[in-house]
Amino acid sequence: MSDDLNTAKRARNIGVIMAMTMILWMGGQLFGATFGLPDRFVFIFDALALVVFVWALAATFRIWQKRRDERK
Repeated sequence: MSDDLNTAKRARNIGVIMAMTMILWMGGQLFGATFGLPDRFVFIFDALALVVFVWALAATFRIWQKRRDERK
């Protein structure tokens, strides 16, 4: 039961991180457009968000794999 609880906490944390990343990314886009930042600075927000989303995909895949292996 404890392992299931830890897995659920990890999944919830990944979801929160993804939601916060999306909010911060949209805020970065708005900030860049409002203050007329050059595209290369706005691209930093895109790159950071992409890195976080790739990490979240990998972490979610590991959780899925772990649950699948436990059922066997």
